[in-house]
Amino acid sequence: MSSTTNPDPSPGAPAFIPLEANPELMTSLLRKLGLSSALQVHDVYSITEPELLAFIPRPALALLLVFPVSATYESLRLAEDAGADEYTGKGESEPVVWWKQTIRNACGLMGLLHAVANGPAKGFIEQDTPLATLLAQSIPLAPAERSALLEKTPALATAHHEAASQGQTVAPDAQDDVDLHYVCFVKTDDGTLWELDGRRKGPIARGRLEPSEDVLSEKALLWGPLKFLERGGDDMRFSCVALAGSLE
Repeated sequence: MSSTTNPDPSPGAPAFIPLEANPELMTSLLRKLGLSSALQVHDVYSITEPELLAFIPRPALALLLVFPVSATYESLRLAEDAGADEYTGKGESEPVVWWKQTIRNACGLMGLLHAVANGPAKGFIEQDTPLATLLAQSIPLAPAERSALLEKTPALATAHHEAASQGQTVAPDAQDDVDLHYVCFVKTDDGTLWELDGRRKGPIARGRLEPSEDVLSEKALLWGPLKFLERGGDDMRFSCVALAGSLE
């Protein structure tokens, strides 16, 4: 079966416990891997009410959306991916660093990696840390080799397992089939808003933002998470977190 029809890791692939969209746990996970304490993950209580968005320090450097993988979403994904080539980018000239997801239930970790490895956030990765090493080793690799690198990085598995096991709800088993998925939106230095999802064929440019606009700007929300909500139907299992300046 092609990666367009079924982009999920095979049943025999390595599997992680699904990661809860818990800002404290996500912040702890990222800092253990090497992210500066100058950044933290924040709850986004609403993407339609400006007074609630005002609680988040700006600019927001990345937005992670958790959404249900519905039949409607899958039909739209299939249609869009059918006309796209498999991503083959690598090296310093890449507009973004993107990883194909080959670990089951690791979409939360993939979203966090995409959030910190792109745009201004990557400048907050501290030297000689697991994140710094992973990024340096990933950049020259083709996508398949990058995915293999993630599978063979024990520091990722250890930090993820610790965070996923401490959630506020009972953690599902690593082998469970979970119908919620994470996607990450980042703005790169040239203003492009990127949708980064390890289930897709590659990174997707959604449009160009103005210098004053971030991933929580009206335009970015319209091109990004609000599109997902529009096609969610009656299933309202959506949530968002943002990577931004620390309030601690």
